[in-house]
Amino acid sequence: MTDIRRRRRSDHPFRELFDIDAVRAQLRIMGEDYLAHPVGGGISLRTRAAKYLKGIYQDGQKVAERWLMEDGSGRRCAERLSRLHDEIIALVHEMVVSVLYPVDNPSTAERMEIIAIGGYGRGLMAPGSDTDILFLLPYKQTAWGESVAEAMLYVLWDMGLKVGHATRSVDECIRQARADMTIRTSLLEARRVVGTGSLYDELTRRFDKEVVEGTAVEFVAAKLAEREERLKRGGQSRYVVEPNVKDGKGGLRDLHTLFWIAKYVYRVRETRELVAKGVFTAEESVIFRRCEDFLWSVRCHLHFLAGKAEERLSFDVQRDMAERLGYTAHPGLRDVERFMKHYFLVAKDVGDLTAIVSAALEERHDKPVPRLNRMIARLRSSPRRTLKESRDFIVDHDRINIADPEAYNRDPVNLIRLFHLADRHELAFHPDAIRLATRSLKLIDQKVREDAEANKLFLEVLCSRKTPEIVLRRMNETGVLGRFVPEFGKVVAMMQFNMYHSYTVDEHLIRSIGTLTEIERGDRPELGLAIELMGQIKNRQLLYVAVFLHDIAKGRPEDHSIAGAKVARRLCPRFGLSHADTDTVAWLIEQHLTMSTIAQSRDLSDRKTIENFAAVVQNLERMKLLLILTTADIRAVGPGVWNNWKSQLLRTLYHETEPVITGGFSESNRNQRVARAQREFRGAISGWDEAPLERYMALHYPSYWLRVDLDHKLDHARFILEAEAEGRALATTSQTDQARGVTELTVLAPDHPKLLAVIAGACAAAGANIVDAQITTTTDGRALDTISLTRSFDQDADEIRRAERISASIEKSLSGEIKLPEVVARRLPKRPRAFTVEPEVTLNNAWSNRHTVIEVSGLDRPGLLYGLTQTLSRLNLNIASAHVATFGERAVDVFYVTDLMGAKIVGAARHSAIRRALLHVLDAEDEAESAKAG
Repeated sequence: MTDIRRRRRSDHPFRELFDIDAVRAQLRIMGEDYLAHPVGGGISLRTRAAKYLKGIYQDGQKVAERWLMEDGSGRRCAERLSRLHDEIIALVHEMVVSVLYPVDNPSTAERMEIIAIGGYGRGLMAPGSDTDILFLLPYKQTAWGESVAEAMLYVLWDMGLKVGHATRSVDECIRQARADMTIRTSLLEARRVVGTGSLYDELTRRFDKEVVEGTAVEFVAAKLAEREERLKRGGQSRYVVEPNVKDGKGGLRDLHTLFWIAKYVYRVRETRELVAKGVFTAEESVIFRRCEDFLWSVRCHLHFLAGKAEERLSFDVQRDMAERLGYTAHPGLRDVERFMKHYFLVAKDVGDLTAIVSAALEERHDKPVPRLNRMIARLRSSPRRTLKESRDFIVDHDRINIADPEAYNRDPVNLIRLFHLADRHELAFHPDAIRLATRSLKLIDQKVREDAEANKLFLEVLCSRKTPEIVLRRMNETGVLGRFVPEFGKVVAMMQFNMYHSYTVDEHLIRSIGTLTEIERGDRPELGLAIELMGQIKNRQLLYVAVFLHDIAKGRPEDHSIAGAKVARRLCPRFGLSHADTDTVAWLIEQHLTMSTIAQSRDLSDRKTIENFAAVVQNLERMKLLLILTTADIRAVGPGVWNNWKSQLLRTLYHETEPVITGGFSESNRNQRVARAQREFRGAISGWDEAPLERYMALHYPSYWLRVDLDHKLDHARFILEAEAEGRALATTSQTDQARGVTELTVLAPDHPKLLAVIAGACAAAGANIVDAQITTTTDGRALDTISLTRSFDQDADEIRRAERISASIEKSLSGEIKLPEVVARRLPKRPRAFTVEPEVTLNNAWSNRHTVIEVSGLDRPGLLYGLTQTLSRLNLNIASAHVATFGERAVDVFYVTDLMGAKIVGAARHSAIRRALLHVLDAEDEAESAKAG
């Protein structure tokens, strides 16, 4: 029965949204009432009609949403919504010209046709799309035409529709289309909604003859440049984890651009016609329609869910979207992750279609032949020639291409050799070679995967000193990489549903290789110690393999580090690595999070921390490799994640551990490193006399000089000097960090056990979310704490004013002017959460010789740190040091504590009580409850 009903709706997908005859009859009654009692100059009729039609329109949208949930067709939903607008506009026009501005004997000038343009002209609309219409006239505007257009617009606006409009004659349309590419594009999709069609026919005929003819190259260049600029604004990767469905790379706008170009160049009205033109194969035409239907489904669902024209698939809607679209969880992958993986695979297909159309345009000479890849700096001009390494490949306009269509069938290893030769000769890829490679993926079978030459060529690509990131990305986009390394294929387009990772797993791995190349070249000083160590390692190949495989087992039920090590033990021998190198790669993958975790969440001045880490790494070579891998991993997570602070922490951990694992011998012992850091500081600071400088440097313990980066040391010195000059025992300062997207707040105050809780509470009361904290104590008993807060404003001036308000709140809190628990409870709102993080509390007495280490992990929120520190205070625990880190939505806060007598916390009952109290904070229904508990 359901199938019959859906088929019937497919045959008549438009009229059923509402009963048009009943609505027309009701509008006729309104018109007759108005003509019988014409008051208000037509305003009363317009108001009544708008109110009535608004209800009809809203009911129609609800029906469209219901049918979308039933049949799942996004394109059909978009068609229905477009037709809904058609019918509404036609009804409004009929009422206006028959009641308000009737013309018994219309002159030639008193003709008007209403044309849908832009996206509306395409006949596809999302629930929140703009309605772009053109009032088309034969000549210039008349009083009658102006009145009709104005009356119609008032009704449509009063209905709540977002109407973009223009009133032009046919001549004006042609003149403006010649001069303006945006107008030309909107007219390209013009469609008649109201009128006899004579003006529309004249417009389309003249548009083809006077605007389109002979201008294909100009139009294609403009549309591709427009696309490039759009993607530059939104970020070039199609694998960002909160994609824009409309304007993002691989989104609907890319499909629209393809269709505009195809329609303009090939003069077609449907994409399926491109098969006859030789642009698409029948299969590729089906892929286009499938991508379009999926993206329209996502966009329509997104608009319905948000209740507005929302185009970004943000984290807070992804879970609901997955449920609406019918995705279910699989072992290792949640429903939302399966939905987003499908989204990114579709985005990849859109990219493939773009390349296909570009290749076809080049063959027609409607698109200029591209330069070499933008990442390759030098340009060169080469004649068409065969490559000496293989007669199966030629160079055509500095792009590698196959010599004939049988090249891959003749030798399937050529599917790997294509990328190897492109890397070796720094060649761009010819679209024909890529397109045929995508169609030939089935040739990569187990025999090819185990072929010694194929693996040798792949390893050389992976470990290339040129641009392996670019070549691997192209290899991935064709599907060759996932087919040759099936384990990698499983993480292609895999999204991790968290706020920490900005890219899909495959994109993150490829970007990690790019970062490793930057480290090896040494052209990124901010990558710190990794650059110094890269030249010291004995085998660079195993490092590249480890970086490539470090997240290869994401999406499995088992811990991905352990499962990844198992994958490495299978793959490395296939790649040609020795048994010893395979063991090292597997170890690196299993431990790839260890160094980052210890550096960011442990007390590096605690001897036990260093001893424990040394027991893991065991030798200096492994520690060097692990630091480089950790640097590449963090840098490739997303913009702003890597920073000088993390670089300095890794450097400190490395140098503190080095003498332990070398048996006491150190290339640079601790005292020497402290002295070197102090000399660096002396050289950078200016305007200080020797005596004050010596006094200032004596304020800081050795760990400060090793743990804090130079920029922050200089900022701290100037801040403390200014505070002392003004006689302030309590002082605050702030600065923005655009790269990290945070604002740093530094507090100088007399140290006491509740200081961190007070600072955290003041931040929470102001609605500020703490994402990082550097806690430092001076030798004269003061605390120097630097807190990183999530930004609230784009403009620095606005953000600084916000920081000043928070600073004032901190100072008032510390001076006792405000009572924090009451303020926090009153000001923190209850907010919906897109994420869930399993709360964990661990107490460990083996991580420190002097302290009990409490590690708390849970969903981050404003007020969390305040709740935790308040709870520790109520439990009569002294916080010796705190290490606050945030990984997207997951907060990991580590506290080194003692009891009031300075001893470790012992006893199972005491541990259980602490754990329960902290879990209560993590499990609090909202921030206010947590604050009240404090």
